[in-house]
Amino acid sequence: MGREGDEVRRQRLLVVDDEVYIAEALTTSLRHAGFDVRPVFDGVSALAAVEEWAPDLLLLDVMLPDMSGYDVCRQLIMTGHDAAVIFLSARDEVGDRIRGFGVGADDYVTKPFSLEEVVARVRAVLLRRSRGQADRPLGSVLVFEDLALDDDKHLVTRGGRVIDLSPTEYTLLRFLLQNPERVLSKAQIVDHVWHYDFQGDTNIVESFVSLLRKKLNATGPPLIQTVRGFGYVLRSSSS
Repeated sequence: MGREGDEVRRQRLLVVDDEVYIAEALTTSLRHAGFDVRPVFDGVSALAAVEEWAPDLLLLDVMLPDMSGYDVCRQLIMTGHDAAVIFLSARDEVGDRIRGFGVGADDYVTKPFSLEEVVARVRAVLLRRSRGQADRPLGSVLVFEDLALDDDKHLVTRGGRVIDLSPTEYTLLRFLLQNPERVLSKAQIVDHVWHYDFQGDTNIVESFVSLLRKKLNATGPPLIQTVRGFGYVLRSSSS
């Protein structure tokens, strides 16, 4: 028919960085990759743009002139927005990554970065989000010990208590529950959870496993065990 309303909407990306040259470079590169992109340069403008434009994903600098990227992410969650978030930061300490993931980020990219890597990570996060919504088998419940993941309700419980997980933590746990007692390498986890089409940084796995462990261990004995030099396994602590 050719009407505008019949066109498929391009995925919307909001670039939030007070360094204008970085914001412009990201905007140009991501537009070239086929996304609808808007740049803003502070946290207040980012929150206003989310309300007005409803982006699918934010590329969010941690250090902004008016508030931190962490605070922007928290406000998004508090106000019920479900846009994906990839943090951009010059800080690469494990603690910084864990803090970013802890407030609900989907990924964390350190500066300096290549534009090709950012595009790949954006695609990976959006793909993971879309697969999480579209590919879940209805009525599927995965259970291990007293831990249960209900894909139909998108609900995780342990011992009957609800555990609140970020989208990435949920996807990671789902992969572990699909492979109980099987040792999974970091590379396997990166490939399944992040879908990177380049040599991804497997350190991201350690950060997310640490966050997931804390939440699961708060209601019962440890279930995620480390196999040194290889990866992780979902296994009873009595095994």
